[in-house]
Amino acid sequence: MGPEALAQVLRPLQSTFVQADYPNLMIGLEISDDAAVYKLNPNQAMIFTTDFFPPVVDDPYLFGAVAAANSMSDVYAMGGDVLLALNIAAFPDDLDPGILSDIFAGGAAKVKEAGGVIGGGHTVVDREPKYGLAVTGMVHPDRILTKAGARPGDVLILTKPLGSGILTTAAKQQVATAAHLNEAIEVMLQLNKGAAHAIQTVGIGPGGVHAGTDITGYGLLGHGLEMAEKSGVALKLKVSEIPTLSSSRHYVEAGCVPGGTGRNIHYIKAHLHLTFDLPQVWLQIMCDPQTSGGLLITVAPEKAPALADAIVAEGGQAWRIGEVVAGSGLEIIE
Repeated sequence: MGPEALAQVLRPLQSTFVQADYPNLMIGLEISDDAAVYKLNPNQAMIFTTDFFPPVVDDPYLFGAVAAANSMSDVYAMGGDVLLALNIAAFPDDLDPGILSDIFAGGAAKVKEAGGVIGGGHTVVDREPKYGLAVTGMVHPDRILTKAGARPGDVLILTKPLGSGILTTAAKQQVATAAHLNEAIEVMLQLNKGAAHAIQTVGIGPGGVHAGTDITGYGLLGHGLEMAEKSGVALKLKVSEIPTLSSSRHYVEAGCVPGGTGRNIHYIKAHLHLTFDLPQVWLQIMCDPQTSGGLLITVAPEKAPALADAIVAEGGQAWRIGEVVAGSGLEIIE
């Protein structure tokens, strides 16, 4: 569902659960971020999130692992650690149950890698398999990372290349090579845990990391626009510095464009400021719906090298793709 439609659907809930009536609800429907956060005491806050979707790859074990990594990503986007997860699954009653066992096994392996535990779950019968997690995480109440703190002058850092939606679409159309699809799967399997730990090492707050989000269904530009609007700033993105999977442009030019890309372009187009003739292929890549995408982080310029080094030390990657400036919307430069 697109962000505009989702906002309309959630509006009745916002009037039912007014945040002022729940003083320990630090982040909920009114604030709207990557996950909900509930304060337990001065030193502990719980993070709650959930996600599930149909298969993006054919292998059941890999699908489970990718879906689990994607579900846990919102905890890392808030700067937290994963504690507990519950399986959420839908499965046809005319398919081999062993397939679902393999999906669960892939998810379990990824949750264990995250340092969490699966404590149960719920499964229903459906015509198409679907899988994901309801995840609980933990963070210090004073060290929560949100979308709303970006400041002019901040450096923009992205931790994964774009293009997973394009490659999985190419696979569904049976035109992706095994090597190209494996490159996308490898990226989707990477947890954002290391990047979240690097953020906490550098520090969240004035003079450190100011804002963050994970890049998923709304693409880089959709999630970037959310960050810009909530922070009251503009994001200036340099196309030549944005990392992509090696084959993503080839498959876009071949017509392998996910359906969600068009919705994302519609969402951001009124807020897009161009300084040059942006090729349509690049707009589609930057609006590509990501599965288990990377983190988009804003950090004070003096701390940007330290953050990039910390992410790499945790086994990840960090690309400097632009900066935060005064104004509104998204500015794209060459």
